[in-house]
Amino acid sequence: MSIGPRLRVGFAGSACLVATFVPRPLVSQGEQDVVARARAIHERVITLDTHNDINPSNFTPDCNYTMRLTNQVNLPKMKEGGFDVSFMIVYVEQDQSPDAFTATGYERAYKAAIAKFDAVHRLTEQIAPKEIALALTPADVVRIAKSGKKVAVIGIENGYPIGTNIQRVKEFWQRGGRYLSVAHNGHSQLADSHTGEANNQWSFGGLSPLGRQVIQEMNKWGIMVDVSHPSKGSMMQAIGLSKAPVIASHSAVRKLANVSRNMDDEMLMAMKTNGGVVQMVALSGFVKADPPERGAAINALRQEFGLTAGRGAGGGRGGGGGRGAGRGTEPQTTPPCPVEGAASGERPSTGSGQAAGRGGRGGRGDAALDALATDRRAEYDRRMADIDRKWPAAGRATVKDYVDHIDYAVKLIGIDHVGISSDFDGGGGVDGWNSAAETFNVTLELVRRGYTEEQIGKIWSGNLLRVWGEVEKVARQIQAQK
Repeated sequence: MSIGPRLRVGFAGSACLVATFVPRPLVSQGEQDVVARARAIHERVITLDTHNDINPSNFTPDCNYTMRLTNQVNLPKMKEGGFDVSFMIVYVEQDQSPDAFTATGYERAYKAAIAKFDAVHRLTEQIAPKEIALALTPADVVRIAKSGKKVAVIGIENGYPIGTNIQRVKEFWQRGGRYLSVAHNGHSQLADSHTGEANNQWSFGGLSPLGRQVIQEMNKWGIMVDVSHPSKGSMMQAIGLSKAPVIASHSAVRKLANVSRNMDDEMLMAMKTNGGVVQMVALSGFVKADPPERGAAINALRQEFGLTAGRGAGGGRGGGGGRGAGRGTEPQTTPPCPVEGAASGERPSTGSGQAAGRGGRGGRGDAALDALATDRRAEYDRRMADIDRKWPAAGRATVKDYVDHIDYAVKLIGIDHVGISSDFDGGGGVDGWNSAAETFNVTLELVRRGYTEEQIGKIWSGNLLRVWGEVEKVARQIQAQK
Protein backbone atom coordinates (compact mmCIF):
# COMPACT_ATOMS: atom_id res chain seq x y z
CA MET A 1 0.00 0.00 0.00
CA SER A 2 1.41 3.36 -1.02
CA ILE A 3 1.76 5.88 1.77
CA GLY A 4 2.98 8.73 -0.43
CA PRO A 5 1.01 11.84 -1.29
CA ARG A 6 -2.02 11.61 -3.54
CA LEU A 7 -1.85 13.86 -6.64
CA ARG A 8 -4.93 15.96 -7.31
CA VAL A 9 -4.95 17.72 -10.70
CA GLY A 10 -7.26 20.54 -11.73
CA PHE A 11 -7.53 23.44 -14.15
CA ALA A 12 -7.33 27.11 -13.21
CA GLY A 13 -9.01 29.23 -15.83
CA SER A 14 -8.65 27.58 -19.24
CA ALA A 15 -4.95 26.95 -19.56
CA CYS A 16 -3.11 26.67 -16.26
CA LEU A 17 -2.57 23.20 -14.88
CA VAL A 18 -2.45 23.22 -11.09
CA ALA A 19 -1.26 20.31 -9.00
CA THR A 20 -1.91 20.08 -5.26
CA PHE A 21 -0.65 17.37 -2.95
CA VAL A 22 -2.99 15.96 -0.32
CA PRO A 23 -1.08 13.77 2.13
CA ARG A 24 -2.62 10.47 3.09
CA PRO A 25 -2.71 9.65 6.78
CA LEU A 26 0.12 7.34 7.74
CA VAL A 27 -1.14 3.98 8.98
CA SER A 28 1.47 1.58 10.24
CA GLN A 29 1.49 -2.01 9.14
CA GLY A 30 1.06 -3.00 12.77
CA GLU A 31 -2.14 -0.97 13.06
CA GLN A 32 -3.44 -2.45 9.81
CA ASP A 33 -2.81 -5.91 11.20
CA VAL A 34 -4.67 -5.10 14.43
CA VAL A 35 -7.67 -3.79 12.50
CA ALA A 36 -7.69 -6.83 10.21
CA ARG A 37 -7.51 -9.20 13.18
CA ALA A 38 -10.29 -7.32 14.96
CA ARG A 39 -12.44 -7.45 11.82
CA ALA A 40 -12.06 -11.19 11.60
CA ILE A 41 -12.92 -11.66 15.28
CA HIS A 42 -15.88 -9.30 15.01
CA GLU A 43 -17.30 -11.35 12.15
CA ARG A 44 -16.92 -14.64 14.04
CA VAL A 45 -18.28 -13.75 17.48
CA ILE A 46 -21.94 -13.09 18.23
CA THR A 47 -22.30 -9.46 19.27
CA LEU A 48 -25.13 -9.07 21.77
CA ASP A 49 -26.37 -5.87 23.39
CA THR A 50 -28.73 -6.32 26.34
CA HIS A 51 -30.41 -2.92 26.30
CA ASN A 52 -31.96 -1.04 23.35
CA ASP A 53 -35.07 1.03 23.93
CA ILE A 54 -37.88 1.10 21.39
CA ASN A 55 -40.85 3.21 20.41
CA PRO A 56 -43.88 1.40 18.92
CA SER A 57 -44.36 4.20 16.38
CA ASN A 58 -41.18 2.91 14.68
CA PHE A 59 -42.74 -0.54 14.23
CA THR A 60 -45.46 0.16 11.67
CA PRO A 61 -45.81 -0.88 8.02
CA ASP A 62 -44.90 2.65 6.90
CA CYS A 63 -42.15 3.43 9.40
CA ASN A 64 -39.99 0.67 10.77
CA TYR A 65 -36.55 -0.80 11.38
CA THR A 66 -36.03 -1.86 7.76
CA MET A 67 -35.38 1.85 7.16
CA ARG A 68 -32.32 3.79 8.18
CA LEU A 69 -34.02 5.86 10.86
CA THR A 70 -32.38 8.58 12.90
CA ASN A 71 -32.43 6.40 16.00
CA GLN A 72 -29.41 4.36 17.07
CA VAL A 73 -30.57 0.80 16.40
CA ASN A 74 -32.30 -0.38 13.24
CA LEU A 75 -31.59 -3.09 10.69
CA PRO A 76 -29.43 -1.05 8.29
CA LYS A 77 -27.23 0.13 11.16
CA MET A 78 -27.08 -3.35 12.71
CA LYS A 79 -25.89 -4.76 9.39
CA GLU A 80 -23.37 -1.99 8.87
CA GLY A 81 -21.82 -2.40 12.30
CA GLY A 82 -21.92 -6.18 12.67
CA PHE A 83 -24.42 -5.86 15.52
CA ASP A 84 -26.10 -9.27 15.82
CA VAL A 85 -28.44 -9.38 18.82
CA SER A 86 -30.64 -6.62 20.20
CA PHE A 87 -32.51 -6.96 23.47
CA MET A 88 -35.47 -4.71 22.65
CA ILE A 89 -36.88 -3.22 25.79
CA VAL A 90 -40.42 -3.17 27.08
CA TYR A 91 -39.95 -0.06 29.19
CA VAL A 92 -42.63 1.78 31.12
CA GLU A 93 -41.73 4.79 33.20
CA GLN A 94 -42.38 4.58 36.92
CA ASP A 95 -45.55 6.61 37.34
CA GLN A 96 -45.71 8.80 40.45
CA SER A 97 -49.12 10.35 39.86
CA PRO A 98 -51.81 10.09 42.59
CA ASP A 99 -53.38 7.03 40.98
CA ALA A 100 -50.07 5.34 40.09
CA PHE A 101 -50.49 2.47 42.52
CA THR A 102 -54.17 1.87 41.88
CA ALA A 103 -55.89 -0.43 39.42
CA THR A 104 -56.15 2.51 37.01
CA GLY A 105 -52.44 3.28 37.13
CA TYR A 106 -51.44 -0.35 36.77
CA GLU A 107 -53.76 -0.80 33.78
CA ARG A 108 -52.26 2.25 32.10
CA ALA A 109 -48.78 0.82 32.54
CA TYR A 110 -49.86 -2.63 31.38
CA LYS A 111 -51.29 -1.26 28.13
CA ALA A 112 -48.07 0.67 27.44
CA ALA A 113 -46.04 -2.51 28.03
CA ILE A 114 -48.24 -4.62 25.74
CA ALA A 115 -47.81 -2.05 22.96
CA LYS A 116 -44.06 -2.66 23.08
CA PHE A 117 -44.33 -6.45 23.26
CA ASP A 118 -46.61 -6.30 20.22
CA ALA A 119 -44.19 -3.99 18.38
CA VAL A 120 -41.32 -6.49 18.58
CA HIS A 121 -43.56 -9.34 17.43
CA ARG A 122 -44.80 -7.19 14.57
CA LEU A 123 -41.22 -6.51 13.44
CA THR A 124 -40.09 -10.12 13.58
CA GLU A 125 -43.29 -11.77 12.32
CA GLN A 126 -44.80 -9.31 9.83
CA ILE A 127 -42.49 -6.43 8.89
CA ALA A 128 -39.10 -8.12 8.43
CA PRO A 129 -39.26 -11.87 9.18
CA LYS A 130 -36.58 -12.55 6.55
CA GLU A 131 -34.15 -10.15 8.23
CA ILE A 132 -34.70 -10.55 11.97
CA ALA A 133 -36.22 -13.21 14.22
CA LEU A 134 -37.27 -13.35 17.86
CA ALA A 135 -35.19 -15.57 20.14
CA LEU A 136 -36.83 -17.23 23.12
CA THR A 137 -33.84 -19.31 24.25
CA PRO A 138 -30.04 -19.05 24.14
CA ALA A 139 -30.06 -21.81 21.53
CA ASP A 140 -32.38 -19.66 19.41
CA VAL A 141 -29.86 -16.82 19.54
CA VAL A 142 -27.06 -19.01 18.20
CA ARG A 143 -29.25 -20.67 15.57
CA ILE A 144 -30.70 -17.40 14.23
CA ALA A 145 -27.33 -15.66 14.19
CA LYS A 146 -25.77 -18.53 12.26
CA SER A 147 -28.59 -18.32 9.70
CA GLY A 148 -27.51 -14.79 8.82
CA LYS A 149 -30.52 -13.04 10.31
CA LYS A 150 -30.38 -10.48 13.07
CA VAL A 151 -31.76 -11.47 16.45
CA ALA A 152 -34.32 -9.74 18.66
CA VAL A 153 -34.83 -10.64 22.31
CA ILE A 154 -37.27 -8.94 24.68
CA GLY A 155 -36.21 -7.48 28.02
CA ILE A 156 -38.58 -5.79 30.47
CA GLU A 157 -37.42 -2.62 32.22
CA ASN A 158 -39.57 -2.00 35.31
CA GLY A 159 -41.95 -4.52 36.82
CA TYR A 160 -44.51 -1.78 37.42
CA PRO A 161 -46.87 -3.09 34.65
CA ILE A 162 -47.24 -6.33 36.63
CA GLY A 163 -49.41 -4.38 39.06
CA THR A 164 -50.51 -6.73 41.82
CA ASN A 165 -51.29 -9.60 39.45
CA ILE A 166 -48.56 -12.21 39.89
CA GLN A 167 -49.94 -14.11 36.88
CA ARG A 168 -48.57 -11.38 34.64
CA VAL A 169 -45.06 -12.70 35.21
CA LYS A 170 -46.00 -15.87 33.33
CA GLU A 171 -47.89 -13.81 30.75
CA PHE A 172 -44.86 -11.62 30.09
CA TRP A 173 -42.71 -14.75 29.70
CA GLN A 174 -45.26 -16.16 27.23
CA ARG A 175 -45.08 -12.88 25.30
CA GLY A 176 -41.31 -13.34 25.00
CA GLY A 177 -39.91 -11.41 27.96
CA ARG A 178 -36.60 -12.93 29.02
CA TYR A 179 -35.39 -10.53 31.68
CA LEU A 180 -37.16 -8.18 34.05
CA SER A 181 -36.12 -5.43 36.44
CA VAL A 182 -38.37 -5.02 39.45
CA ALA A 183 -37.85 -1.23 39.55
CA HIS A 184 -36.70 1.66 37.40
CA ASN A 185 -36.19 5.32 38.36
CA GLY A 186 -38.52 5.68 41.31
CA HIS A 187 -39.73 3.08 43.78
CA SER A 188 -42.23 0.60 42.36
CA GLN A 189 -44.72 -1.65 44.15
CA LEU A 190 -42.07 -4.39 43.92
CA ALA A 191 -38.82 -2.78 45.08
CA ASP A 192 -36.88 0.31 46.00
CA SER A 193 -35.05 2.10 43.21
CA HIS A 194 -31.49 3.38 43.20
CA THR A 195 -33.01 6.88 43.08
CA GLY A 196 -33.79 6.65 46.79
CA GLU A 197 -30.12 7.23 47.44
CA ALA A 198 -30.53 10.93 46.59
CA ASN A 199 -32.57 11.65 49.72
CA ASN A 200 -32.18 8.37 51.63
CA GLN A 201 -35.90 7.71 51.40
CA TRP A 202 -37.02 4.15 50.82
CA SER A 203 -40.36 2.39 50.52
CA PHE A 204 -39.40 -1.12 51.58
CA GLY A 205 -35.75 -1.24 52.53
CA GLY A 206 -35.23 -3.41 49.46
CA LEU A 207 -37.80 -5.77 47.94
CA SER A 208 -41.47 -5.59 48.87
CA PRO A 209 -43.29 -8.81 49.84
CA LEU A 210 -44.87 -8.79 46.38
CA GLY A 211 -41.45 -8.18 44.83
CA ARG A 212 -40.14 -11.30 46.56
CA GLN A 213 -42.98 -13.31 45.06
CA VAL A 214 -42.20 -11.89 41.63
CA ILE A 215 -38.53 -12.96 41.92
CA GLN A 216 -39.65 -16.50 42.75
CA GLU A 217 -42.09 -16.49 39.85
CA MET A 218 -39.36 -15.29 37.49
CA ASN A 219 -37.19 -18.20 38.61
CA LYS A 220 -40.08 -20.56 37.92
CA TRP A 221 -40.62 -19.42 34.33
CA GLY A 222 -37.06 -18.71 33.29
CA ILE A 223 -36.96 -14.93 33.29
CA MET A 224 -33.57 -13.48 34.18
CA VAL A 225 -33.60 -11.18 37.21
CA ASP A 226 -32.18 -7.78 36.21
CA VAL A 227 -30.67 -5.72 39.04
CA SER A 228 -29.50 -2.62 37.15
CA HIS A 229 -32.09 -0.08 38.37
CA PRO A 230 -33.16 -1.33 41.81
CA SER A 231 -31.43 -0.03 44.93
CA LYS A 232 -28.37 -1.74 46.37
CA GLY A 233 -30.58 -3.22 49.09
CA SER A 234 -33.03 -4.55 46.50
CA MET A 235 -30.19 -5.93 44.42
CA MET A 236 -28.53 -7.74 47.33
CA GLN A 237 -31.86 -9.20 48.46
CA ALA A 238 -32.67 -10.34 44.93
CA ILE A 239 -29.33 -12.12 44.70
CA GLY A 240 -29.97 -13.82 48.04
CA LEU A 241 -33.48 -14.86 47.05
CA SER A 242 -32.97 -15.94 43.45
CA LYS A 243 -32.24 -19.59 42.83
CA ALA A 244 -30.57 -18.69 39.53
CA PRO A 245 -27.78 -16.28 38.60
CA VAL A 246 -28.89 -12.69 37.97
CA ILE A 247 -27.83 -10.05 35.46
CA ALA A 248 -27.26 -6.32 35.53
CA SER A 249 -28.51 -5.48 32.04
CA HIS A 250 -26.92 -2.01 31.79
CA SER A 251 -24.68 -0.81 34.61
CA ALA A 252 -21.10 0.41 34.90
CA VAL A 253 -18.39 0.70 37.57
CA ARG A 254 -19.03 3.17 40.37
CA LYS A 255 -15.34 3.43 41.21
CA LEU A 256 -14.82 5.01 37.80
CA ALA A 257 -18.05 7.05 37.61
CA ASN A 258 -19.76 7.83 40.89
CA VAL A 259 -23.46 7.70 40.02
CA SER A 260 -26.10 5.69 41.84
CA ARG A 261 -26.92 3.62 38.76
CA ASN A 262 -23.42 2.11 38.77
CA MET A 263 -22.16 -0.79 40.86
CA ASP A 264 -19.67 -0.43 43.68
CA ASP A 265 -17.06 -3.11 44.28
CA GLU A 266 -19.20 -4.91 46.86
CA MET A 267 -22.03 -5.19 44.37
CA LEU A 268 -19.68 -6.37 41.63
CA MET A 269 -18.25 -9.05 43.91
CA ALA A 270 -21.77 -10.17 44.81
CA MET A 271 -22.48 -10.62 41.11
CA LYS A 272 -19.40 -12.80 40.81
CA THR A 273 -20.36 -14.92 43.82
CA ASN A 274 -23.84 -15.32 42.40
CA GLY A 275 -22.44 -16.48 39.07
CA GLY A 276 -24.14 -13.63 37.24
CA VAL A 277 -23.00 -11.14 34.64
CA VAL A 278 -22.73 -7.34 34.61
CA GLN A 279 -23.41 -5.84 31.18
CA MET A 280 -21.24 -2.71 31.12
CA VAL A 281 -23.29 0.20 29.80
CA ALA A 282 -21.94 2.63 27.22
CA LEU A 283 -23.95 5.61 28.41
CA SER A 284 -21.61 8.58 28.53
CA GLY A 285 -22.85 9.99 31.82
CA PHE A 286 -22.37 6.63 33.52
CA VAL A 287 -18.93 6.12 32.00
CA LYS A 288 -17.58 9.58 32.87
CA ALA A 289 -19.50 11.36 35.62
CA ASP A 290 -19.37 15.00 36.63
CA PRO A 291 -17.99 15.65 40.13
CA PRO A 292 -20.89 15.37 42.61
CA GLU A 293 -20.12 18.89 43.85
CA ARG A 294 -20.92 20.21 40.38
CA GLY A 295 -24.47 18.92 40.37
CA ALA A 296 -25.16 20.20 43.87
CA ALA A 297 -23.71 23.62 43.04
CA ILE A 298 -25.75 23.92 39.83
CA ASN A 299 -28.95 22.93 41.59
CA ALA A 300 -28.31 25.47 44.35
CA LEU A 301 -27.56 28.19 41.80
CA ARG A 302 -30.71 27.50 39.83
CA GLN A 303 -32.85 27.50 42.95
CA GLU A 304 -31.34 30.81 43.98
CA PHE A 305 -32.33 32.27 40.62
CA GLY A 306 -35.80 30.74 40.71
CA LEU A 307 -35.09 28.16 38.00
CA THR A 308 -36.00 24.49 38.00
CA ALA A 309 -33.25 22.38 39.54
CA GLY A 310 -31.23 19.78 37.73
CA ARG A 311 -30.21 21.23 34.39
CA GLY A 312 -26.63 20.20 33.74
CA ALA A 313 -26.29 18.36 37.02
CA GLY A 314 -24.88 14.91 37.46
CA GLY A 315 -24.15 12.34 34.83
CA GLY A 316 -27.31 12.80 32.85
CA ARG A 317 -28.82 10.36 30.40
CA GLY A 318 -27.84 12.08 27.20
CA GLY A 319 -30.01 12.59 24.18
CA GLY A 320 -31.49 9.35 23.07
CA GLY A 321 -34.63 8.44 21.26
CA GLY A 322 -36.89 5.50 20.96
CA ARG A 323 -38.56 5.53 24.34
CA GLY A 324 -40.75 8.39 23.36
CA ALA A 325 -44.30 8.46 24.59
CA GLY A 326 -44.07 4.81 25.56
CA ARG A 327 -43.51 6.05 29.09
CA GLY A 328 -47.03 5.24 30.14
CA THR A 329 -49.21 6.28 27.19
CA GLU A 330 -48.79 6.34 23.44
CA PRO A 331 -48.98 9.58 21.42
CA GLN A 332 -52.37 10.73 20.19
CA THR A 333 -50.97 11.82 16.83
CA THR A 334 -48.44 10.04 14.66
CA PRO A 335 -45.21 11.99 14.21
CA PRO A 336 -43.41 11.97 10.87
CA CYS A 337 -41.18 8.98 10.22
CA PRO A 338 -37.62 9.90 11.28
CA VAL A 339 -35.72 8.62 8.25
CA GLU A 340 -32.17 9.93 7.97
CA GLY A 341 -31.99 12.67 5.37
CA ALA A 342 -35.78 12.97 5.30
CA ALA A 343 -37.53 15.74 3.39
CA SER A 344 -38.66 18.94 5.06
CA GLY A 345 -41.35 18.30 7.64
CA GLU A 346 -39.79 15.06 8.74
CA ARG A 347 -37.20 14.72 11.44
CA PRO A 348 -33.67 14.53 9.95
CA SER A 349 -30.61 12.99 11.49
CA THR A 350 -28.60 15.17 13.85
CA GLY A 351 -25.46 13.48 12.56
CA SER A 352 -24.62 12.20 16.04
CA GLY A 353 -26.51 8.93 15.91
CA GLN A 354 -28.31 10.11 19.04
CA ALA A 355 -31.23 11.90 17.53
CA ALA A 356 -34.47 12.35 19.33
CA GLY A 357 -36.17 9.57 17.41
CA ARG A 358 -39.93 9.31 17.11
CA GLY A 359 -41.32 10.91 20.20
CA GLY A 360 -37.89 10.72 21.77
CA ARG A 361 -36.15 13.12 24.09
CA GLY A 362 -33.56 15.76 23.47
CA GLY A 363 -33.19 19.27 22.18
CA ARG A 364 -35.09 20.82 25.09
CA GLY A 365 -34.18 24.45 25.69
CA ASP A 366 -34.20 26.37 28.94
CA ALA A 367 -36.94 28.99 28.63
CA ALA A 368 -36.73 30.02 32.29
CA LEU A 369 -33.04 30.84 31.98
CA ASP A 370 -33.59 32.71 28.73
CA ALA A 371 -36.30 34.78 30.42
CA LEU A 372 -33.96 36.22 33.07
CA ALA A 373 -33.35 39.97 32.97
CA THR A 374 -30.07 40.94 31.32
CA ASP A 375 -28.26 41.80 34.57
CA ARG A 376 -29.54 38.66 36.29
CA ARG A 377 -28.50 36.51 33.33
CA ALA A 378 -25.02 38.03 33.40
CA GLU A 379 -24.70 37.27 37.11
CA TYR A 380 -25.96 33.71 36.55
CA ASP A 381 -23.43 33.17 33.76
CA ARG A 382 -20.62 34.53 35.95
CA ARG A 383 -21.54 32.19 38.79
CA MET A 384 -21.87 29.27 36.36
CA ALA A 385 -18.38 30.01 35.03
CA ASP A 386 -17.08 29.81 38.60
CA ILE A 387 -18.65 26.36 38.94
CA ASP A 388 -17.08 25.31 35.65
CA ARG A 389 -13.66 26.33 36.95
CA LYS A 390 -14.04 24.64 40.33
CA TRP A 391 -15.73 21.46 39.15
CA PRO A 392 -15.31 21.02 35.39
CA ALA A 393 -17.80 18.87 33.54
CA ALA A 394 -16.50 15.39 32.75
CA GLY A 395 -17.07 15.75 29.03
CA ARG A 396 -18.35 13.10 26.70
CA ALA A 397 -16.97 9.60 27.15
CA THR A 398 -15.19 7.66 24.39
CA VAL A 399 -14.90 4.00 23.51
CA LYS A 400 -11.58 3.95 25.36
CA ASP A 401 -13.25 5.32 28.49
CA TYR A 402 -15.97 2.70 28.11
CA VAL A 403 -13.55 -0.20 27.80
CA ASP A 404 -11.81 1.08 30.94
CA HIS A 405 -14.96 -0.06 32.77
CA ILE A 406 -14.76 -3.47 31.13
CA ASP A 407 -11.09 -3.72 32.11
CA TYR A 408 -11.81 -2.78 35.72
CA ALA A 409 -14.61 -5.31 36.07
CA VAL A 410 -12.63 -8.10 34.39
CA LYS A 411 -9.73 -7.54 36.78
CA LEU A 412 -12.01 -7.45 39.83
CA ILE A 413 -14.56 -10.20 39.15
CA GLY A 414 -13.17 -12.15 36.19
CA ILE A 415 -13.77 -12.45 32.47
CA ASP A 416 -16.79 -14.76 32.97
CA HIS A 417 -18.93 -12.10 34.63
CA VAL A 418 -18.67 -9.13 32.28
CA GLY A 419 -20.75 -8.26 29.21
CA ILE A 420 -21.75 -5.37 26.97
CA SER A 421 -24.75 -3.07 26.66
CA SER A 422 -25.33 0.34 25.11
CA ASP A 423 -28.69 1.70 26.32
CA PHE A 424 -29.09 2.92 22.75
CA ASP A 425 -32.26 4.89 22.09
CA GLY A 426 -32.57 5.45 25.83
CA GLY A 427 -29.73 7.92 26.29
CA GLY A 428 -26.81 5.60 25.60
CA GLY A 429 -23.78 6.13 23.43
CA VAL A 430 -20.16 7.26 23.67
CA ASP A 431 -17.90 8.79 21.07
CA GLY A 432 -16.93 5.94 18.79
CA TRP A 433 -19.94 3.78 19.67
CA ASN A 434 -22.91 6.02 19.20
CA SER A 435 -25.08 3.69 17.14
CA ALA A 436 -25.24 0.07 16.04
CA ALA A 437 -23.34 1.11 12.92
CA GLU A 438 -20.19 1.74 15.02
CA THR A 439 -20.22 -1.54 16.94
CA PHE A 440 -16.94 -2.77 15.47
CA ASN A 441 -15.07 -0.04 17.36
CA VAL A 442 -15.72 -1.83 20.66
CA THR A 443 -14.21 -5.06 19.37
CA LEU A 444 -11.26 -3.12 17.95
CA GLU A 445 -10.53 -1.51 21.32
CA LEU A 446 -10.74 -4.89 23.06
CA VAL A 447 -8.24 -6.33 20.56
CA ARG A 448 -5.93 -3.36 21.07
CA ARG A 449 -5.93 -4.11 24.81
CA GLY A 450 -4.89 -7.68 24.29
CA TYR A 451 -8.13 -9.58 24.75
CA THR A 452 -8.19 -12.90 22.91
CA GLU A 453 -10.95 -14.03 20.58
CA GLU A 454 -12.26 -16.42 23.23
CA GLN A 455 -12.39 -13.62 25.80
CA ILE A 456 -14.05 -11.22 23.38
CA GLY A 457 -16.64 -13.87 22.56
CA LYS A 458 -17.44 -14.24 26.24
CA ILE A 459 -17.75 -10.51 26.78
CA TRP A 460 -19.89 -9.92 23.71
CA SER A 461 -22.36 -12.75 24.27
CA GLY A 462 -20.99 -15.93 25.80
CA ASN A 463 -21.36 -14.88 29.42
CA LEU A 464 -24.92 -13.62 29.03
CA LEU A 465 -25.97 -16.74 27.12
CA ARG A 466 -24.43 -18.91 29.83
CA VAL A 467 -26.41 -17.16 32.56
CA TRP A 468 -29.58 -17.32 30.49
CA GLY A 469 -29.06 -21.05 30.03
CA GLU A 470 -28.61 -21.54 33.77
CA VAL A 471 -31.81 -19.57 34.41
CA GLU A 472 -33.65 -21.90 32.04
CA LYS A 473 -32.20 -24.94 33.82
CA VAL A 474 -33.39 -23.69 37.22
CA ALA A 475 -36.86 -23.05 35.76
CA ARG A 476 -37.08 -26.62 34.48
CA GLN A 477 -36.06 -27.94 37.89
CA ILE A 478 -38.65 -25.82 39.69
CA GLN A 479 -41.41 -26.81 37.27
CA ALA A 480 -40.48 -30.49 37.62
CA GLN A 481 -40.90 -30.23 41.40
CA LYS A 482 -44.45 -28.99 40.96
